[in-house]
Amino acid sequence: MKALVLSGGMGTRLRPLTHSMPKQLVPIAGKPVLVHCLDRIREAGITDIGIVVGERAKEIEAALGDGSELGVRITYIQQEAPFGLAHCVLIAREFLAEDDFVMYLGDNVLDADLGALMEPFLAHRPAAQLVVTKVSNPSESGVAEVDAEGVVLRVEEKPKEPRSDLAMVGVYFFTPEVHRAVREIPLSWRNEWEITDAIQWLIDDRQQVRASVHGGFWKDTGRVEGILDSNRVMLDELAGNQRELDPGVLDGESTLSGPVLIGPGVRLIRSHVVGPAVIGAGTVVEDSRIGPYTALGERCVLRQAGIEDSITLDEVEVYGITGIRESLIGRSAQITQRPSDPGVNRLVVGDHTRMEVGA
Repeated sequence: MKALVLSGGMGTRLRPLTHSMPKQLVPIAGKPVLVHCLDRIREAGITDIGIVVGERAKEIEAALGDGSELGVRITYIQQEAPFGLAHCVLIAREFLAEDDFVMYLGDNVLDADLGALMEPFLAHRPAAQLVVTKVSNPSESGVAEVDAEGVVLRVEEKPKEPRSDLAMVGVYFFTPEVHRAVREIPLSWRNEWEITDAIQWLIDDRQQVRASVHGGFWKDTGRVEGILDSNRVMLDELAGNQRELDPGVLDGESTLSGPVLIGPGVRLIRSHVVGPAVIGAGTVVEDSRIGPYTALGERCVLRQAGIEDSITLDEVEVYGITGIRESLIGRSAQITQRPSDPGVNRLVVGDHTRMEVGA
């Protein structure tokens, strides 16, 4: 069993962060989204992984290397342009060979046990097995119509009039039968080779396609809201994963409450941290309060600050600002209090930035 992880998307909905980094490397609970995906795959016993990369390939390769530090073996597969999910299967043919495989979208977060989802596929080996979940807005997703026995009758990409409320969550199990399907389908109206078309081709060819329903958490992290929702869920898994604090982390006036994961070299000075939270290596927190569901990057500095339910990337500086909530703050950003003109805000804001400022 192999895995094919798709990591070539541009992340336009996450600009300006994705002007300077791939969306799959945006951190959630202290780890890139893509690493969370690889962790799920490794935990299911799959260690031979192909990653389809686009124009940000060098950054992804620099972050993951050959996969040995994550306990897997990675093969990088270059996609010259975003021609669709089925195209990823086409260009990965040599890597996949004649093996069964799971295809996993590298910007998705699930709280599922991938091994448990894989068990019925290994037992029955349908040509394809989809992971689906009930949603309130199926017209925004690929939708599967499934009978009472779990057999997929029809799939459709973002239908205007959905025949089902079961959305495909971006995890697919395939036998080598799918290679014939992706060769046979035409380009869609979006000028892409759609995986939904390949799956429907298998259905029309009387190949068995089944679905398993995932009832837990699932998010596409292509939007800020999805990243923050995923951060909350991943941080809730912290309990029991804490390690002993390095000497000198806490001074006599600082406190920790709840599960908090603290990296090496962190210093807390007259500050209070309420978990679940992650504080990255080398970060200094002074006269500040870190609230629950916060993940701070490495080498950040917070002085007289207050932040909760938020993510900062590396080397962020916050001075004299409290009340930061539901925020995603990019690398090396500096947020400071204006020393004069109370009530006046001075902003230096990049392209595609969204800000919400108190009246």
